Amino acid sequence: MERIAVCPGSFDPITYGHIDIIKRGAKVFDQVRVVVMHNSSKHPLFTPEERIQLIREVTKDIPNVEVDSSSGLLMDYAKKVNANAIIRGLRAVSDFEYEMQITSMNRVLDEDIETFFIMTNNQYSFLSSSIVKEVAKYHGNVSTLVPAIVEKSLNEKYAK
Repeated sequence: MERIAVCPGSFDPITYGHIDIIKRGAKVFDQVRVVVMHNSSKHPLFTPEERIQLIREVTKDIPNVEVDSSSGLLMDYAKKVNANAIIRGLRAVSDFEYEMQITSMNRVLDEDIETFFIMTNNQYSFLSSSIVKEVAKYHGNVSTLVPAIVEKSLNEKYAK
């Protein structure tokens, strides 16, 4: 049986922290499906299509990674692609309570799909898409936080 994991997120934009989790998940699972989730409570800077394109570009060298999007429930998407696992990144203890609630709800929806938490590397423990956008908005240097193509896209968005 192929081990398929879904790595969900808004990825607005994708950061080196996200990429770290994706690469490490790709070492464990046969296939990792990075899925851009549409979250109605967030107001993204990038369209879903732009986020998908950026993720495809920065993960193109990882052969067992595929990129997709979904506007429904994560567990419905996971079932649709025959995934048996969800990968979630944890930066700090503050992430744990929120992630525990989400994981508990996901278990109610489908107890056969396991959630695996990957602790971020320490160098990315402070990093979030929100922080990156805030720095980029004021033309700060984000080159150590995101790949060059993402930095370029941020600069283009905030030049408008």
